[in-house]
Amino acid sequence: MSQTFDEISAQLKKRHRRSARLKWISMGALGLAGLFLLWFFSDMLGKGLPAFQQAQIQVEIDYNEDAQRMGRAALDRDVSRLVSRTFERMIPVQMRENPELLGTTETRWVLADSEVDQYLKGHRHKLNEAQQALVDELAAEGRVALKFNTTFFTTGDSKMAEASGILSAAVGTVMTMLVTLAIAFPIGVMTAVYLEEFAPDNRFTQLIEININNLAAIPSILFGLLGLAIFINFFGVPRSSPLVGGMTLALMTLPVIIIATRTALRSVPDSIRHAAFGVGCSRWQVVRDHVLPLAMPGIMTGSIIGLAQAMGETAPLIIVGMVAFIPDVSASFTEAATVLPAQVFTWAGEPEKAFVEKTAGGILVLLTILIFLNATAVILRKKFERRW
Repeated sequence: MSQTFDEISAQLKKRHRRSARLKWISMGALGLAGLFLLWFFSDMLGKGLPAFQQAQIQVEIDYNEDAQRMGRAALDRDVSRLVSRTFERMIPVQMRENPELLGTTETRWVLADSEVDQYLKGHRHKLNEAQQALVDELAAEGRVALKFNTTFFTTGDSKMAEASGILSAAVGTVMTMLVTLAIAFPIGVMTAVYLEEFAPDNRFTQLIEININNLAAIPSILFGLLGLAIFINFFGVPRSSPLVGGMTLALMTLPVIIIATRTALRSVPDSIRHAAFGVGCSRWQVVRDHVLPLAMPGIMTGSIIGLAQAMGETAPLIIVGMVAFIPDVSASFTEAATVLPAQVFTWAGEPEKAFVEKTAGGILVLLTILIFLNATAVILRKKFERRW
């Protein structure tokens, strides 16, 4: 029985209403995601930007005989309670290294205690009323101020919040990523080239492809367990070192690079391969001189994204011990080190309020690096992308 015009119109209106509802639901979901991102970045900026400022206090240092044993003796008693203990501990060391300082005085800006820093920033603090009044008096005299926190970028970790920095973690991150790149990139590219250009299509290669796709989807902490069992327990690679961290992250990054490389190789038209075979090139010459150069932009893009993903990982590095307290920069790939995600994880577990902004500041630095790497990958893809 054929439908009437009114029935068809009613069905069309019902379909249009469903489409409109789906459209508004999709737009609402997109809006919620945008609001979440906006809230996330606003919260990180609000908590992290204060980390780039640090309270400093101008003090007069009297290099007397008592200061050779106890640095606090070189400062005024009331003011010394506002100065970071890190600086006080350095006074005897400076006097031993420079004996001519004995009997002299010096006026300089030094790190203030973290509680003074929190008070000046309007955060919760533990200063008593007398100390607050002294800080206000010194601030009125221009002897206490918030200045750019160079310590955050030039020092390593410390148990005192005002002296904590990301230098050792940043260097450890670079060293770990160098190891990851040196292992994962050549092995991943060569594996992809073999599977895509040389390997026969049989059950064995299909099984390898399935396993590679599965490895790209398993939780990252399992790679940490694998690194602990193989590299540390079996091969004896030093624990907490950039070497073992880089090797562990290389295992995690390999599937990403292999999949990205195979996709880039497939994007090269077969006509280029046929033309190269037509002029007498061998299969290896075709891959080396024609296919790989054309696929290299896609390979580089996928590799950069894979390294950016590895740089943000914490779980596998915790398993291999890269959450140690590292105040100094590592001198070699086999010495103990930490990385930025692990440093942020460590700070997040500290009870002092001042470490909250240190945590957010470290996250901002890490996000900046990751955004830069992803932007670089996008720019490379747009610049060298070819349409066939």
